[in-house]
Amino acid sequence: MLSIAKLLMLSMLVLGCSKQSIGDDIDSQATSLVDMSATYVGVRECAGCHQEQARLWQESHHDRAMQPANDKTVLGDFDNASFKYFGTVSSFYKKNGLFFVKTDGPDGRLTDYPVAYTFGVYPLQQYLIKFPEGRYQVLNIAWDTRSKEDGGQRWFHLYPDEHIQYDDELHWTGINQNWNYMCADCHSTNLHKNYDMASKAYDTTWSDINVSCEACHGPGSTHVQWARLTEEAQADFPENNKGLTVQFNERTGVSWGIDKKTGHAVRSEPLNNRIELDVCGRCHARREAVSSDYQPGAPLLDHFRVSLLNQDLYHADGQIDDEVYVYGSFLQSKMYQVGVTCSDCHQPHSLKLRTQGNDLCGQCHLPAKYDNDTHHHHNTETAGGQCVNCHMPAKNYMVLDARRDHSFRIPKPGLSVTVGAPNACNQCHDNKSAQWSLDSVTEWYGEQSLPQYALAFNAANQYRINAEEELLEVIKASENSGIVRGTALSLLANGITQRSLPAIKAAVGDNDPLVRMGVVNTLDALPPTMRGEIGLPLLSDPLRVIRAETARHMVDLPIDAFPAFSLNTLRSALAEYKSIQHFNMDRPESLSKLANLAQQEGDLAGAEKLYQQAVEIAPYYVPAYANLADFYRASGEDKRTFELLTKALAKNEQSGSLHHALGLAQIRNGKRVQGIASLRRAYELAPDAPRYAYVYAVGLHSEGHTGEALTILKEAHDRFESDRDILFMLASIHLESGEREQATRYARKLDRLLPGSPPVQALLQEIGG
Repeated sequence: MLSIAKLLMLSMLVLGCSKQSIGDDIDSQATSLVDMSATYVGVRECAGCHQEQARLWQESHHDRAMQPANDKTVLGDFDNASFKYFGTVSSFYKKNGLFFVKTDGPDGRLTDYPVAYTFGVYPLQQYLIKFPEGRYQVLNIAWDTRSKEDGGQRWFHLYPDEHIQYDDELHWTGINQNWNYMCADCHSTNLHKNYDMASKAYDTTWSDINVSCEACHGPGSTHVQWARLTEEAQADFPENNKGLTVQFNERTGVSWGIDKKTGHAVRSEPLNNRIELDVCGRCHARREAVSSDYQPGAPLLDHFRVSLLNQDLYHADGQIDDEVYVYGSFLQSKMYQVGVTCSDCHQPHSLKLRTQGNDLCGQCHLPAKYDNDTHHHHNTETAGGQCVNCHMPAKNYMVLDARRDHSFRIPKPGLSVTVGAPNACNQCHDNKSAQWSLDSVTEWYGEQSLPQYALAFNAANQYRINAEEELLEVIKASENSGIVRGTALSLLANGITQRSLPAIKAAVGDNDPLVRMGVVNTLDALPPTMRGEIGLPLLSDPLRVIRAETARHMVDLPIDAFPAFSLNTLRSALAEYKSIQHFNMDRPESLSKLANLAQQEGDLAGAEKLYQQAVEIAPYYVPAYANLADFYRASGEDKRTFELLTKALAKNEQSGSLHHALGLAQIRNGKRVQGIASLRRAYELAPDAPRYAYVYAVGLHSEGHTGEALTILKEAHDRFESDRDILFMLASIHLESGEREQATRYARKLDRLLPGSPPVQALLQEIGG
């Protein structure tokens, strides 16, 4: 049957429309919301009129985000200092007015490198080294800029407990420490990465080296033009917007009055836009850039893929875990819901807090009610009496950079007991147990309720059998923020049943884009006809990332999967998806995605080349090896499959995915003993992958090791209670062995997960018979 991907490829050939031209059309549409005619004029032009704002900005973290390396900007000790890291001694010195570091290069040999730029200012400063092809790499030995009294004024390594060698994916010379992709667009203004895949080179440009006025306010040429007009001419200016690309008027004419009954402030008028938050979120969020044409004021999801509350990034209750910055946590907060915006607390130009200590919180929270020991049960002069230590606990990143969680949550030690999330109490009282903290809080405030979504996310992450029901409750609760409901939708993909479909369909039209992004993440788990029905309206979503990601999930559908399919709509969205991946072809993830798409379109030579390019630039990137091995398998090239997997495992011996792929290849080629051993190794290396446990158990059972297979399956079921394959295998093996009671127990669990499923009903009937 002809798939949509192949039909689109044929239609492009017939119609003579190039992929690039379609992508260009879409990009121009996506950015039409802002004035694309304005150009960047530079900070000096702005400072000529806005002297007070420029004064506040100077010496701020934005001003010093990136600077040429010189005697004024370099804070580290380059007076023939040295630093030892797992036996490698790096040296820092000056020569002919330049700053140098002698350290291990991409081949592991000590090499002298001139420092091109400084990066950041407090509490640490990093250094950029220029490499060929326009690459700049960020040294992962950094200078601690804190005072000596605070433990600073020293060199330190960003991975102090890991021996990062030259061939490690985290080595400073590799692509994961590359400034052009990883860092540049948030440390400079009007940055264009300009990566060329053919030459594998960058021609990265900027208008200001640091985060200057136009990084937030947008290009200023039209505003400068307006400023030079007479007052009469200014009044006639279009829309009376002073020629500004974006206006931050969220706080204009607004006040916060404290309700003495509740002790909370109320905004004098509702917040009617989130422009400021989106402009800040462009950099203060865990996200991936998908275009080079962003200008402040444009919708965030037109230009960035924002992460949801994924398990590898956040704790089950939404607290920060990995380096996620503040956007995702703030979206969960009550502050966000009542209209608080970034500049309510932070000065936008100096970046300093508007006032210090508890006085900052006292702007909106009645001090008489909250800033006393009756509320927090601590001495007000101690750390326990500071609002932020309970409601904004900090976590260190980059060894010593303490960043506070912006979800402004009430400490819930009960979550530490139930789902293992951290709590603010034990961050200070680290010699006490979570139960001790829970008992103390209960004594002070009574029994606390636990947030529903924390329990639901934990159930889903642990594959609990009730996870779907709990997630649906989270999605249905309108008081939950969009990022919470979007995450709940994404987690449904672990096991969608008919019960979930109404909620997924309803979420397609949700006003919050992160909810719609959650729907996109469920598409692959849906049956083809339902995927077509739910995905079709998302192909016309107002936001580029949602349209493009939807297209990726729909290209493999057969043409007759949904009669109402619009070929032109999908063609446009798919062109956007390709444009995004081409923009990020300096990354193995994008190369692999393009390879997957090329394979679906029938361009086998193109797919193979792209997979090979992915493993060439990132030998650690396991998915590209696994996909290429599967590509060779599908092509009947078993010899190349084994050669590739052997090569991949030599570089990634601890990869469960590669051992799993090798085991399947060995079994297919009659090497069953070796295959079972490889499957066992995959299961051992990746205990959190239920599929590996299931396949290993199937292999054992097929070889007559049924007792061992049952042991593996029962252990896996204890961890992944809702995994249907594991349940079905357990019921089937027990049935084969005549153990009907045990078979019935597992089949009943399947029936709860999949009510009315014909295969499950057939299994129950067979057991009953």
